[in-house]
Amino acid sequence: MCGIVGAIGERNMTPILLEGLRRLEYRGYDSAGIVTLDQRDNQLHRVRTVGKVQTLAERLQQEPARGSLGLAHTRWATHGEPSERNAHPHLSNNSIAVVHNGIIENYQELKTKLTAAGYQFVSDTDTEVVAHLTDQHLRQNGGDLLAAVRQTAAQLTGAYSLGVMCRDDPDRLIAARAGSPLVLGIGIEEHFIASDVFALVPVTQSFVFLEEGDIAEVQRERFTIYDRDGNAVERPLSYAGQMGGTAGKSGYRHFMLKEIFEQPTVVAETLEGRVHQGRLLEDSFGPEAGPLFDQVQGVHIVACGTSYHAGLVARYWLENLGIPCTVEVASEYRYRRSVTPPNTLFVTISQSGETADTLAALRAAKERGYLTTLAICNVAESSLVRESALTLLTRAGREIGVASTKAFTTQLVALRLLALLLGRCHGLSESDETALARDLELLPKALERALALHEAIERMAESFAEKHHALFLGRGPQYPIAMEGALKLKEISYIHAEAYPAGELKHGPLALVDADMPVVCVLPKDGLLEKVLSNLQEVRARGGELFLFADSEVDTHLSGVSTHVLSLGAVPESIAPIVFTVPLQLLAYHVAILKGTDVDQPRNLAKSVTVE
Repeated sequence: MCGIVGAIGERNMTPILLEGLRRLEYRGYDSAGIVTLDQRDNQLHRVRTVGKVQTLAERLQQEPARGSLGLAHTRWATHGEPSERNAHPHLSNNSIAVVHNGIIENYQELKTKLTAAGYQFVSDTDTEVVAHLTDQHLRQNGGDLLAAVRQTAAQLTGAYSLGVMCRDDPDRLIAARAGSPLVLGIGIEEHFIASDVFALVPVTQSFVFLEEGDIAEVQRERFTIYDRDGNAVERPLSYAGQMGGTAGKSGYRHFMLKEIFEQPTVVAETLEGRVHQGRLLEDSFGPEAGPLFDQVQGVHIVACGTSYHAGLVARYWLENLGIPCTVEVASEYRYRRSVTPPNTLFVTISQSGETADTLAALRAAKERGYLTTLAICNVAESSLVRESALTLLTRAGREIGVASTKAFTTQLVALRLLALLLGRCHGLSESDETALARDLELLPKALERALALHEAIERMAESFAEKHHALFLGRGPQYPIAMEGALKLKEISYIHAEAYPAGELKHGPLALVDADMPVVCVLPKDGLLEKVLSNLQEVRARGGELFLFADSEVDTHLSGVSTHVLSLGAVPESIAPIVFTVPLQLLAYHVAILKGTDVDQPRNLAKSVTVE
């Protein structure tokens, strides 16, 4: 995911811009660049490189770029291969400089018009149209940069955050946001812009988050924000100390707990620029994805561990939309003879992108006639991403706790996006797609409501402290969530836990149920609810103790000392698997605390399994 940093002040901003880029490296990128306006010669000085920010820093030793006004960028290629000419910032007539995060869907149409007007394009990116379009408007309106950016933004379709500066206007920086995040950093006689607060923490602790459609005029002494209608508005001031910093545990006892509580934020980040005003942006998977998705007749998902559970949820989603899907563990796929149906999309899922079995499965798949390959991954520089034809980054940020939490929920969000986009290609109506996309936009708030159960779940965990076994139940897409809940409990508390479809109880697991076997179940309001409640009555009849996480609209008809029910509020069915994951994570965490285990680094486990 691209990263933006910008600065205006009195001092040389190049070191600040570089440090900001370094702090955005976790987002993933393939090239980096910087542009500054040096008032000694009133010229734009741009340096771009392929590779790491350190490579850019080394180039700057040979080609210095200094100035009190500047923009910097890390790029993750969408339109155009990773190369110096495609790296940001992009210039127009050596006067306008632009950095951009997002996807301009109508760039080809704009490019055709600008080419006819005499503009020459030197890159393959969608971003270059923004630079030329801004230059064109600037020349037409008499040199008003703010008006030029506003006119340009009105012509853009898609999602973007922009930083724009002009050689002939050295006293301001323009920022715009529509669908991709952008924040202002507030200093003393200097101001900053960035994709992420973390980029600016070394220079300021005060921030203003731009809202959808905002355009900001940023100067040394002041800034003014205009809403989508052009009205000057005030946005709330936030402070770094209130946000829970990205580095360290930020006051949490463990990284795992911190990462659990980061989920509303990182899920919003996963959705940014991909769901906009009830629409899914197909180019989120790359400009070449659309024609390929039109050909997809089936999906084959391969993953390991927690990522495998995410794939199992996706199977329910895809097949509900009429798209055949198979899911299997990567280590099994590697060593069996498989049959590849025509026009099948091969999907790998991995937090690290370096899981040995998943990588080997991808390499084997390339010899087996799949339509194309797609990686859903959290690490942009990983082998899995580099070796896949298509990529969707989950944007969870660095996950330090070995037991995956935020990486899992962002994988589910990414897979939901995939399901809906493939559904669009296979008959999903526009109205249904909009309704389901709106559900996704509600997801961060729904996760916050689930996290509000933290203290109640902490008390519930006391019932597990002396237990040696637990049973997790679910039906439909909640069955893989039950599997994930059991895995979390095993991983960090060392309690033996198993998950079953609730309808399988009478086929064997019911023999295990007694007063010493806690039974955990998720109860969303869906078409299987009444059947699950009947299954739970079987547990009650055999003396089992129930721990239920329910939708607020669900009447469990179950009560008594052996039944504990927590309500998550009303949860849309389409996002219920993601929301119901959170209380199971919290349960596992608090049980592990009571057991006294090493929560962040459980025994025998590693964050990334890079050997077979």
